[in-house]
Amino acid sequence: FTVLLLYFTSVSAACGHLREPCINVANGCESVWNVVEDVCNISVLGNKCKTEDAVGCNTIIQVLADKYPVLKNCVCTTDGFCSITTLLEKQCSINKDDVSMEAKLQWNLSTLSKQEHTANRTCLDVNKECVEDEVCNKQLSLYLKGCSVNKKCNMKECQAAIRFFYQNMPFEVAQTMTFCDCTQPDESCHRAKELLHGKPCAVTAVPTPSCLNVIHMCEENDWCRKKYKTFRSKCWRHVTKKCYDDEACLETLIRDDIPCSANAACQAAYMGTWGTVLRVECSCHHSPAAEQPLCELFQRLLHSKSCLS
Repeated sequence: FTVLLLYFTSVSAACGHLREPCINVANGCESVWNVVEDVCNISVLGNKCKTEDAVGCNTIIQVLADKYPVLKNCVCTTDGFCSITTLLEKQCSINKDDVSMEAKLQWNLSTLSKQEHTANRTCLDVNKECVEDEVCNKQLSLYLKGCSVNKKCNMKECQAAIRFFYQNMPFEVAQTMTFCDCTQPDESCHRAKELLHGKPCAVTAVPTPSCLNVIHMCEENDWCRKKYKTFRSKCWRHVTKKCYDDEACLETLIRDDIPCSANAACQAAYMGTWGTVLRVECSCHHSPAAEQPLCELFQRLLHSKSCLS
């Protein structure tokens, strides 16, 4: 996809007009576009404004946007939803309100969309319920392809798949899946939990990064930084109010001085961090002594269970 990257960096931001210039140049762009077109079936039945499998296509688009940030202005909305519809928006005059509806409309056909969130569900039951539902099972299969344990893990692809999976389903369904757990040492349940929560591919890095580095990596990405800001303001309002981004101030806080709101808004903000580097398991074991207090503070902010119960 190197050719794709080079090509997109040289064209204008008028993304609706990418196809024709692409297929007319002799730099290999045509073959790359053909792959995208085959996957998305952009020209299905002669209609260049529709795709045959919008969900599968959008998964590819999300991965490409993650791989090549230059594409984000073309294929992603401000809330991080990336779509082939957005790419074709200008030439097709598609209403922007419809962009995020493609996958979401499919969920209206799911029996799960009518259920209310029930706390303390086991991940085995939740996974089984999803597999037995046609819509959920289809989207789960697409997500698992991005996090397949049968091939070499690509963390960014898996994280993109997680975002697409969780952000387009009804909130109550996402809430049930996100907060499912295993109350007993049940191996089947733990396997189901790992699948639903993107483990190990989306959350396990080798070597394990420090929690301080995880925060800094997130802050280098505009979209992740927004999710982190929301998470912190909804869950750790006291920290945000007192110190904001001042690390020197944060170092003065002690564990008992950072209460968590632990409410529904906090849970929603936490769910918004899924599929970002913020969910990567981190450690403070090898941090320099001077960084230990700050690292441990960030570790608590990111992984404390007190906000989620």
